Amino acid sequence: MRILVTLVVLAVVGIGGWQLLPSQENKGRTITVGTTDAVTSLDPAGAYDAGSWALFNNVFQTLMTFEPGGVQPVPDAAQSCKFTDSGLRTYRCVVRDGISFPSGRAMTAEDVKYSFDRVKKINSDVGPASLLSTLASVTASGRTVTFHLSSPDATFPFKLATGAGAIVDKDRYPADKLRTDNAVDGTGPYTLTSYTKDKQASLQPNSSYQGGLSGTGRPVELRYYADSAKLAAAYKAKQIDVATRTLPPAMVSKLSPSDPDQRVLESDSSETRNLYLNTRKSSPLHDVLVRRALAWLVDREQLASTVYDGTVEPLYSLIPTGLTGHTTSFFDTYPTQSVAKAKALLTEAGISTPVTFSFGYGIGHGAGAEEAAALKKQLEAGGLFKVDVKGYEWTDFQKSWAEGKMDAWAVGWVADYPDPDTFGASLVGSDSVMSTGYSNKIVDHLLQDSQRYADRSQADQDFRNVQTDVADDVPLIPLWQRTDYVLSSEDVGGAQYLTDSTGIFRLWSLNWI
Repeated sequence: MRILVTLVVLAVVGIGGWQLLPSQENKGRTITVGTTDAVTSLDPAGAYDAGSWALFNNVFQTLMTFEPGGVQPVPDAAQSCKFTDSGLRTYRCVVRDGISFPSGRAMTAEDVKYSFDRVKKINSDVGPASLLSTLASVTASGRTVTFHLSSPDATFPFKLATGAGAIVDKDRYPADKLRTDNAVDGTGPYTLTSYTKDKQASLQPNSSYQGGLSGTGRPVELRYYADSAKLAAAYKAKQIDVATRTLPPAMVSKLSPSDPDQRVLESDSSETRNLYLNTRKSSPLHDVLVRRALAWLVDREQLASTVYDGTVEPLYSLIPTGLTGHTTSFFDTYPTQSVAKAKALLTEAGISTPVTFSFGYGIGHGAGAEEAAALKKQLEAGGLFKVDVKGYEWTDFQKSWAEGKMDAWAVGWVADYPDPDTFGASLVGSDSVMSTGYSNKIVDHLLQDSQRYADRSQADQDFRNVQTDVADDVPLIPLWQRTDYVLSSEDVGGAQYLTDSTGIFRLWSLNWI
């Protein structure tokens, strides 16, 4: 694959490096990790967001996973997996022997089949069913599970390594509805011992774990904070040992590798943020000329430098820098902010101004409120638009965009796996998880065509063509690409593995040193 693999930059001062052996003295001591990412659901069929999947990575197993910095999936709950045909339509896995659910029952291929079938059957508005769009059916026999695909999909092994591929106990999860209690019956490296929504998740190493990892980690407590300021305050007060996703830009911009009391970990990231636009007939943004007018009014450079203090990079494409197919399609089409060009488009459409529309953002996620205020000011330039801004609690936010209740909304997107495909159908396909109502048969065809190539570099032109069409149709407006920062106290090692291009949140990598 022609993917630029991110190298994590480790800033370590006064310590001899990351090769120090874990402290046996602190083996049973809990490591606390703080984040602003919220958990939508403890049921894999009901969540498709970074916070939920970060937890799933640790309490459930998937057939395949990614090693740190890896670009090819490797077995976890599977003993082996492979395509059995040259047409990339049949994918077969053998489930690893010796894996048992908390009940003591052995995992079988039937559990795997059940897990995928229920994701598709439940088809939650905020779930990952759209990621399995090429999965036609699953058959199981003993420890062998076979996935039958509706079209060639070289990325299917990647999808097996995501939260959509989490394997659940068929005796504990209903086939046609989400499980709603606070318990988890998984086989991952951790067991969930307690959970309080929006507060904390306590994790203990799973002594029965059997999989691709060489061992499990230390006890971990995840603490969830309502916003970045509260996360930063908790870290400064030494109430948590590790702070990740997402610290305030003002704090990040002042971080110094020379601080002897903490470790500053910085890495390039595939995380992006887009402004999504409701293209349905019921929305004032239905007319493509109106959406193009909005594209002429966005000033990414200003957002990056003022709202984010230079901690993000302006983004002019659907696919971020570092992945196959990246272009600058929005810069090529809308190179500078221009009220005059926006006004000309609205005049051409015969639309009276100002055009009033609603704009939502998630409360507590990074600089959402400040960004919304800055975008409102940009989009109202020249009196062409009137923007009604509203902040939402995360779960309500997801439901609101899924139900088409907003005209525009800003959301960050963390790559599901290290391939440009994760920015394709999920964001701009006809069944997009972002529910913009956008549908373009040419785009759908290009995305499907791109999945034919086992050599992912051959998909480059398809993705470039997709981005040209997206810049023309404007179902979304790219805003920025993030640099990841993780802070940890000086006596915690392994935090560099919490964030990389694979999308896997490895709490088991943390240790006391």
